[in-house]
Amino acid sequence: MTSSLTRTLGSALAVCLAAALVTAPAASGDGDPASDILLVQSVFFPYRPATSPRLERELDGATAAAARAGLPIKVALIASPVDLGVITNLWPEPRRYADYLDDEISFGSRPQPLLVVMADGYGARGLTPAETAAVASLPTPAGRTSDDLASAALSAVRLIARAAGHPISATAVASPSGSGSASVLIAAALGLAALGIAGAIAVVTLRRHPSPRSRRLPR
Repeated sequence: MTSSLTRTLGSALAVCLAAALVTAPAASGDGDPASDILLVQSVFFPYRPATSPRLERELDGATAAAARAGLPIKVALIASPVDLGVITNLWPEPRRYADYLDDEISFGSRPQPLLVVMADGYGARGLTPAETAAVASLPTPAGRTSDDLASAALSAVRLIARAAGHPISATAVASPSGSGSASVLIAAALGLAALGIAGAIAVVTLRRHPSPRSRRLPR
């Protein structure tokens, strides 16, 4: 699956989830796009402006190479409050957002390596002391665009992998393994979100407009 298609599906999933929150206030969901996308792929890219296809390929390739070397790192690029969904109070707080996101995507006893990149700096969770120190040594991104964040993340992933003892090639641009599985999972998630929205709308409609027969039933 191409990076652009992945981003499109991810955006559609986020829209579906946001719609579910609007139509069914009692439904589950926290309105955080990255926490949903990172469950099925390794990088969350900003919605706008779009990241260049070259940088998308390189960052996807770097995270895939790191995972093959034993470092399954997840990366969230947050270019604006829009990328935070409804939790805009964590903008621009990369460390606090990393804490929040870690709680959303980590399961079991094994820490999930995580890197958050904002124009103001980095947030990290699930890393060893050496890897955390490597992140702390990084300069802030050169600018505030999506490409600036992606370039900074690419350097960070390579540095973290080196600190972990799993250096990856600077030219690692191979498509992430398992991208086909990610396509299936994203499609399934979209389908489930759509079903949830339809069910929520049906429940709300029935509550607001009970059928004539039900209104005639004796109490």
